[in-house]
Amino acid sequence: MTLKIAVLGSTKGTDMQAIIDSIERNDLDARISVVISNKEDAYILERARKHGIEAIYIDHNGKTREDFDREMAEEIDKMDVDLILLIGFMRILSEWFCGHYENRIVNIHPSLIPAFEGGMDINVHEEVIKRGCRVSGCTLHFVTENVDRGPIIMQKPVMVDNDETPETLKDKVQKAEQECFIEAIRKFSEGKIVLDNGRVKIL
Repeated sequence: MTLKIAVLGSTKGTDMQAIIDSIERNDLDARISVVISNKEDAYILERARKHGIEAIYIDHNGKTREDFDREMAEEIDKMDVDLILLIGFMRILSEWFCGHYENRIVNIHPSLIPAFEGGMDINVHEEVIKRGCRVSGCTLHFVTENVDRGPIIMQKPVMVDNDETPETLKDKVQKAEQECFIEAIRKFSEGKIVLDNGRVKIL
């Protein structure tokens, strides 16, 4: 089954590029149908356009969280997507949105949850180094109304070197994130990711 994907993002979309590359190499049976951003100048939109993917900007200013999310849902529902990926999406989703797409929204977090949950982007890597962690990594999880608390799909660890900087750690973790996304998309397309009593089983 060709998995139809929507991507929500606010930043560069580096992880999305890895997914696009895998799809174009026929390594994944998937298609990104639409990319939506709340930032008009987010490079993730440009990445989408370069690959012929519909790219939509929706302004969140002056709207309630749910009203903005309902606008996104209107666009997503036109595409009949199977899965929604959050890739650098710098917004918390409303309870309504999480319920509307229950068990269909996936987020990548740049740490091994529950460590450093709730943090975002470079701030997480700064905190990891400040605390002297020897291991960090990323967590792919389903999204619920409780931030970073949804069922974990998979995790990948990375070692933290003595001379690590937030920037070098981010690069390492992003590579792990890309591996997680690609592996999970493959499993989703094969129907091998199932939820059982709130826990994910990979068949």
